[in-house]
Amino acid sequence: MNTNDITNEEYNPDLISLLDDDGKEYNFEVIDAIETDTDRYLAMLPLYDDPKEKLDDSGELVIVKVCEENGEEYFCEIEDDDEYETIADAFVDRLENFYEIDNQ
Repeated sequence: MNTNDITNEEYNPDLISLLDDDGKEYNFEVIDAIETDTDRYLAMLPLYDDPKEKLDDSGELVIVKVCEENGEEYFCEIEDDDEYETIADAFVDRLENFYEIDNQ
């Protein structure tokens, strides 16, 4: 592989748009995914058009579970607290090498 190939590669983030119950759209960048024997989870960060909104953001990961119904995938909230804590801890362990994470 030519080193020019590496430097010419473009960064193409995995972006997702989600709608809330009121139809408002939110954009996220998927920064990591974890797959277990039974489920798949995504860790995302919100994207903002207005830089001021980004400054006001808490910087917390948004973690969702990938669910499936009738062959269609959708994202759902992790309702079990133990499941959420286990997955959140796994994401933090994986991501703390790449991002500055404040474990308060």
